[in-house]
Amino acid sequence: MEGATTNICYNVLDCNVHERGLGDKVAFYWEGNEPGDEMTVTYRELLQQVCQFANVLKSQGVKKGDRVSIYMPMVVELVVAMLACVRIGAVHSIVFAGFSAESLCERILDSQCSLLITADGFYRGDKLINLKVIADDALQKCRDKSFPVQRCIMLKHLSKEVEAIPLSSQSPPAKRPCPDLQVPWNPEVDQCWLSLLSGVSEECEPEWCDSEDPLFILYTSGSTGKPKGVLHTIGGYMLYVATTFKLVFDYHPEDVYWCTADIGWITGHSYITYGPLANGATSVLFEGLPTYPDVSRMWEIVDKYQVTKFYTAPTAIRLLMKYGSEPVQKYKRDSLKVLGTVGEPINPEAWQWYYSVVGEKRCPVVDTFWQTETGGHVLTPLPAATPMKPGSATFPFFGVVPAILNESGEELEGPSEGYLVFKQPWPGVMRTVFGNHQRFETTYFEQFPGYYVTGDGCRRDKDGYYWITGRIDDMLNVSGHLLSTAEVESALVEHEAVVEAAVVSRPHPVKGESLYCFVTLTDGVSFSRTLEAQLKKQVREKIGAIATPDFIQNAPGLPKTRSGKIMRRVLRKIARNERDLGDVSTLADSSVIELLFQNHCLSYLF
Repeated sequence: MEGATTNICYNVLDCNVHERGLGDKVAFYWEGNEPGDEMTVTYRELLQQVCQFANVLKSQGVKKGDRVSIYMPMVVELVVAMLACVRIGAVHSIVFAGFSAESLCERILDSQCSLLITADGFYRGDKLINLKVIADDALQKCRDKSFPVQRCIMLKHLSKEVEAIPLSSQSPPAKRPCPDLQVPWNPEVDQCWLSLLSGVSEECEPEWCDSEDPLFILYTSGSTGKPKGVLHTIGGYMLYVATTFKLVFDYHPEDVYWCTADIGWITGHSYITYGPLANGATSVLFEGLPTYPDVSRMWEIVDKYQVTKFYTAPTAIRLLMKYGSEPVQKYKRDSLKVLGTVGEPINPEAWQWYYSVVGEKRCPVVDTFWQTETGGHVLTPLPAATPMKPGSATFPFFGVVPAILNESGEELEGPSEGYLVFKQPWPGVMRTVFGNHQRFETTYFEQFPGYYVTGDGCRRDKDGYYWITGRIDDMLNVSGHLLSTAEVESALVEHEAVVEAAVVSRPHPVKGESLYCFVTLTDGVSFSRTLEAQLKKQVREKIGAIATPDFIQNAPGLPKTRSGKIMRRVLRKIARNERDLGDVSTLADSSVIELLFQNHCLSYLF
């Protein structure tokens, strides 16, 4: 579609309101953290709010091609902010609201964002998150690195003056406002969302863009430790998420769809915002947790809104499995038609529980494999059309051509296991790493020239079904979040007591994988509970809570080859307390192995 012009906001809002007659249709049922905290927004209302905020952005000097950083909880205004950006041709860079100030700063600096949009705070279950404090810390770090962000727009989500947004129905807040929330304010930089909207027009002509103009940047962890700014463009991404949403979830106009992801991740971009809105769908937007205030919250919401298509992560399924079937069976769930999973491979036991208990063996399960980089589903069943195998992502989506390669880059035929690659591009594939096209080529195309390399291992069975076996690079998939071992190691060695660190994955019954860290300490420093707590805190502050190590083990030495390379394969075995190490003849010092096994056992007694 090179040379074509379009605007994705026009396609997902104006077309639905003015051409398809969906103005009064509900776009989102917003369900807050607390039961009873809820609101509804129609397509017409969403269009009005987006146009208003787009005019606000223009008044702040934001123009086509500028980057805008968004650091917000799961509220309707997050959708408004991202669509307002793309309406005027600006590029949004959304940062998950669980990331630390350091991570936010790093992403603002890399994308050279001119404006930050945030909120005062939000509740995650019972925990109050003071988002503005974290945002201010990030902006100070930007100033310290000679990149002052001149403007910050803050939404009052919990502060005393809760904004009266003109939505079609709004219940009194169940736990808002929060008068105890102390919100820092810098009048030279900070501006109030509500105040900026005062008297602003609800009409804003869309900025017409080339189909290959940038749409958004979304950061994913890189094996070097520095996050990669994955860049998607407008035309191909829009078509791909619209088509995959329609076909993979068998979307019909009367459906109520619920994806439980956070918009801060690619799943939320593609399958909460752009894909559903492009189809004129009604979605549930959920701020809370699956276990708050009790473990039946999700099934209560399914019944409340008569959800027909439900999309969640294996981590959430495994978490809820622990509580048995009774919390699920308190609610009817008879509206459900299709169940989906995303973020990581689902183990067959969790698949069976999801299918049998949640879906009562009448809802097909679509186990979708894709990545931030792919934009949308690339391996997936089609509901009621693809015979299911528990734990298999089954077959490629239309236009996607997978292959399995061995270490030498040779294509394997028939039943086989190796590197999962793709042989030709599809419309939704990323176009580059923002500001570093060489890194894009090196990361995804250098290892096996002519192929897109996913970084995942894969098995193909005798029936041609694909089974994802997990990461084969220096990355971990923890609760569906991709984390770089190098990034965590870097955070650990910044502590003065640590001279070297190595991080590997260890299986976890709920998260799928957990972080197992080996640390070599400075001479004279002894390992202690206090040090362990300090190291966990350091990683949490540098990266975010999602990267907090599960295990930290004292490692007087690390298994290395004679050339000095850490043998992570051996460390993974030690983390699992498995003695069959395979060939260790290349080790420079094999005596370190037994010591590490001894310390592994001690770490559980410690």
